[in-house]
Amino acid sequence: MISKGIPDWLKKQTWDFLQENNMGQRHMSNGTKAQQYTGLLGENMLRLIIGLQPKFVPGYDHGYDLEMNGVKVDVKTMGRTVDPKPTYVNNFIAFQKDLDAQVYVFCSINKSTNVFFVCGVMSKEELLDQGSFFPLGALRYRDDKTTMRMKAPTYEIQNHLLIQIKDPVEIWSYTFYHEPSFLER
Repeated sequence: MISKGIPDWLKKQTWDFLQENNMGQRHMSNGTKAQQYTGLLGENMLRLIIGLQPKFVPGYDHGYDLEMNGVKVDVKTMGRTVDPKPTYVNNFIAFQKDLDAQVYVFCSINKSTNVFFVCGVMSKEELLDQGSFFPLGALRYRDDKTTMRMKAPTYEIQNHLLIQIKDPVEIWSYTFYHEPSFLER
């Protein structure tokens, strides 16, 4: 897992951009302003980690955030108050399964420490095959014995099931080979 502190200038630039732009352009489950902030901040942190410049583009992204080696990649970032653990899940809203992304990079931001984590990568096919599906309205039981009702049809995948990333070049390699067996789980 890769981790990196989030620079203050990027947090400010992201927040300022979102004050003028609504990134929620899908038909449902567009996320609150805070969720859009987490998503855009995560996308641009990944860009920095893989050697690209942050990007702030208004409007609809067609379901992916960047192209790497001709592969459409969507960055999925969850805000947390703790560092991610192997058993923690990443959410994928099922409404997005027919969008253009081919590969997902799952990330977390520890909001308490302002640290960004790349939890792992997975192709869309693997996610839909290996993820746990919860329909709209399903009661989800958490490890801490609490429950929550699903607000949208959702796939969940635990961090330890993702292709593990230890170095940014591995993300580029995964998109080049686009083979799950190329990297370790």
